[in-house]
Amino acid sequence: MDANLKDLPQDRESLEALLRKLILEREQQQQRADEQSKRTNDLQVEILRQTKRADELHLHNLRLQVELERYKKFYYGPRADQLHASADIGQALLEFAEQLQAKPIHPEEVPKDEPEYELRRVKRRKGRRNLANFENLPVTTYVHELRGEERKCPCCGVERQEMGTEASWQVEYMPGHFERIQHIRKKYACIPCEKAGENPRMEVAAKPETAIDKGMAGPGLLAYIITSKFSDYLPLYRLEDIFERQGFEISRSTQSIWCGDVADLVEPLYKLMGDRVRQSHVVATDDTIMPMLSKGKTQSARMWVYVGDTANPYNVFHFTLNRGRDGPKHFLGDYRQTLLADAYGGYDGVVAGNEITRAGCWSHARRKLVDAEKVAPEIAREAVDLIGALFAVERQAKHFSVEERLALRQAQSAPVLAKLREKLLDWKQQLLPKHPMAEAVNYVLNQWFELSVFCCDGAVPIDNNVSEREMKRVVLNRKNSLFVGNERGGRTGAILASLTSTCRRHEVDPQLYLTQLLMNLPQAKMSELSDWLPDQWKIGHAARMAALNTPPPPPAHY
Repeated sequence: MDANLKDLPQDRESLEALLRKLILEREQQQQRADEQSKRTNDLQVEILRQTKRADELHLHNLRLQVELERYKKFYYGPRADQLHASADIGQALLEFAEQLQAKPIHPEEVPKDEPEYELRRVKRRKGRRNLANFENLPVTTYVHELRGEERKCPCCGVERQEMGTEASWQVEYMPGHFERIQHIRKKYACIPCEKAGENPRMEVAAKPETAIDKGMAGPGLLAYIITSKFSDYLPLYRLEDIFERQGFEISRSTQSIWCGDVADLVEPLYKLMGDRVRQSHVVATDDTIMPMLSKGKTQSARMWVYVGDTANPYNVFHFTLNRGRDGPKHFLGDYRQTLLADAYGGYDGVVAGNEITRAGCWSHARRKLVDAEKVAPEIAREAVDLIGALFAVERQAKHFSVEERLALRQAQSAPVLAKLREKLLDWKQQLLPKHPMAEAVNYVLNQWFELSVFCCDGAVPIDNNVSEREMKRVVLNRKNSLFVGNERGGRTGAILASLTSTCRRHEVDPQLYLTQLLMNLPQAKMSELSDWLPDQWKIGHAARMAALNTPPPPPAHY
């Protein structure tokens, strides 16, 4: 230390210069350290940003994979919500069975203790198939005989005698046709009064009331148009071509007006069906887009369906201009029991502040998990297996009473629900918040109360498939007819689809039902309106057929 001190300058100015130099060097070192620290921080921030960006790209890639799988399933795959792993196993078993069937069998491989063993082959049945209701068809008999010269024996020339017959059957179809029905109303007058110069008291025989006032369309024609449009999903322009081929052209605009007039006539019956549905303990509902013509482009209007329970077995459609909660809120009115629906948030405003219990759909929940299988197959498989256990209980309780079904659900389904909820909470902690499987898990957890209602009420179904099936009618009609022209057209479609859908629910022939309805409803009293509900009409029609000792026609199948 003393030696270093000897090297220091002795004068004040030199010492100050040396000190300033040392201070400057220290400041430069501090500046370099600060810059290095800043570069390190910037590098760490950049790494974090790149990591976050990589996570976002990874999640975006997963969402794209899920979306791609959804589109591929929509266009090429089965409609059932099945995991790919299950489908792969089934395909492998199918290929194995095909290879096994194609493999030749050697005589040495045939068991010796079964001498009568023979291969089972699929044999094509010969002759007429077992046609349903073949014996109920009307019969027209044609007798075929040999001409005179053909009856002569080619050996001796003697005329051969008839020794029996050989019968065979053929099913023929006679296309529909139009008929003109002329109504002649006779006039009556009192001749003595007329001779006496008084009022002749003239009166004209009454003509049966028609479904359309001063219209030429008969009830059978109107019933055929409505059945074709709302049961067979034929657009009116195709019916126009069919009628033209049959010899009488009816423009689509005229058919549309007729459908609207029929809807006006049967609207009281439609309102009665709605009142009955609102008396149900459980009402299932769903909706889909029904495009409506508008300026520039079509407007995304909506068609809703409300399915009553077994005590009120009616399917009622309702048309609205948008998907707002006002639509179901207006239809349900003062309904206060259980509403079975999907997770659409608009129902929250419908059930809020009243006594309605909202039940959820496990088919929707399972679909979310199946769609995300590509990005988390193990989680999807385990979750779907647990949900499958819930549906297995439902299949077991299919024909149980409400009380028996509830007891079985509380004994077997409740433990599965508890286990599934625990699994879902664990998966939620493991996955990134925006991961597609995390979104599916959150969907189930957010709807957990609604999805658990079926374990508290044996009358509540585990899924909402009953209303989703009815939505297929709207989708098929939308696919073929594209849109409705205006709000009145949507209302007409809702009314007529309600009748045809309820006919299908009760296996009633809509053509026969609508024909009789349109013949009798114009002069029916309001007190008799309930007799024309499809289920009540079916009972009365079967009774009338039994009274006439005539078997009723077979139920319509779609």
